[in-house]
Amino acid sequence: MATSASICVAGAGSIGCFVGGMLRSGGHPVSLLARPRVIDDISRNGLKVTSFEGIEHRLTPAEITLSEDPVIFKDADIILVTVKSDDTAAVADQIAQHARQDAIIVSLQNGVGNVPVLREALPDHDVLAGMVPFNVLSMGDGHFHRATSGDILLEQDDADTAKSLSKPELMFRAVDDIEGVQWGKLLVNLNNALNALSGLPLRDQLAQRSWRVLFADQMREALAVIKAEGIAPVSTTPLPASFTPFILRLPDALFTRIAASMVKIDPKARSSMWEDLQRGRRTEIDHLQGLIVSLAKRHGLPVPLSERIVGLIRKAEEAGKGSPGLRAEQVRSG
Repeated sequence: MATSASICVAGAGSIGCFVGGMLRSGGHPVSLLARPRVIDDISRNGLKVTSFEGIEHRLTPAEITLSEDPVIFKDADIILVTVKSDDTAAVADQIAQHARQDAIIVSLQNGVGNVPVLREALPDHDVLAGMVPFNVLSMGDGHFHRATSGDILLEQDDADTAKSLSKPELMFRAVDDIEGVQWGKLLVNLNNALNALSGLPLRDQLAQRSWRVLFADQMREALAVIKAEGIAPVSTTPLPASFTPFILRLPDALFTRIAASMVKIDPKARSSMWEDLQRGRRTEIDHLQGLIVSLAKRHGLPVPLSERIVGLIRKAEEAGKGSPGLRAEQVRSG
């Protein structure tokens, strides 16, 4: 596939706008299917993508196609799906109606259940699973900032889609066991809810051992459930997933030293779930801790911490006041 493949981002929020902006800066024609608020921001201000490494690209509104109408799928060689998990079935129907049959569909979503939904709705398309390891903040006025490190991992395919998308400033890497990678990412994403409940920047939250131990304890719950499912999660760091709870429990100074060698975190970084609460949007808690709770019931396994966190996030959603700014001890006690 040529490097000038036409890209459409389906559901351009923070991740979608950043990835779309980087791909457009790298030479791909890019269109964004987005909500009116996002379209208005970019139409007025252009699209600015930055990263903690110092990357900065600015695109004028004329350099990127913006639309609320899924008819824009018709010209896409590759469709990057970045909607929330609850919206996957709806966007799959839109793709089925408007996309070319030879368009490649790539899921860059959180969670582990989206690709089966897409494949069922789009049997004539090549549907690839992907995993985005980094965090993107919406800074307002069409500005999207990558605040953590990592390469996008993509399921290997005959067309070598990962290679066709990869650019020096935005690397895509093909992997064989994408399912294991997605489960490994789910384990890491269990901290999204903790960060949202804390109201702290990600780096400040993880600098506190009380929050890390909480993270480790819910990760142990999840690892037991995933093992019962017969799944082997694949870590995106040099350490195996089963070793991560031990690392999280280390004293602050030692943890900081080890973590700094594995992942880079911008001082401004926060989880997407924190941003959801701040903006009054529904979160993806049902596809993270909620999934662990559901699977645990099937196997008769206790996951009290995961259940508590689901309840606290739902309470914050209902309150509509953003992050409740809890301490780790308050989360643990419920």
